[in-house]
This record gives sequence, structure tokens and C-alpha cells, in this order.
Amino acid sequence: MLIPAAAQQTTAIDLQGQADQGKVTYAKNCSHCHGPNMVNSGTITPDLRAFPDDKTRFVTTVKQGKNGKMPPWVDILNEQEIADVWAFVSSRRTP
Repeated sequence: MLIPAAAQQTTAIDLQGQADQGKVTYAKNCSHCHGPNMVNSGTITPDLRAFPDDKTRFVTTVKQGKNGKMPPWVDILNEQEIADVWAFVSSRRTP
């Protein structure tokens, strides 16, 4: 049985991210809205330090956007970059 190539692609959920690379990607692409320290007081953006420890939810939100307020990044960030940003964000979580 042949599996279509699209079904074989590795996704950000499956990849091991690198927090140091995620920090660079976050600074370049995410900090404008979410703030350099993952909290942007006085805006509608959530405090990412308090984001649930749920990689699937994070990846889905980054790829698809959220509630028409956060744009989708699926065509901008690749799977490894998304995994790296997750590694960075999850390393900065506050319980």
C-alpha cells in the first residue's frame, strides 16, 4: 500500500524544536504583537508565558490563526520554525 507524500510529511507537532532558534524566530515574527517578553500589556494578545502546555493547540493556532485577531502563519513559518517557537515559548512558561 502506498501512502501519499502529503500524508508522510513531518509536522511541527512531531518535530523536536530548538529553543535558541525559536527565540530568534519569535523575535523576528511574533514579538511585534506578543511583546519581547511574551506579554504585551494593554493589548488583546495573551500572555504566552501562561499558554497551556499543549503543543497541538499551539501549532494549530500558529498555523490557522485565532478568532480573526491572530493571522495564520502557515504560509510564512515552516514546520521546524513553528516547532522551534514552541520550544522557546514552552521554556518560558510560568506555572
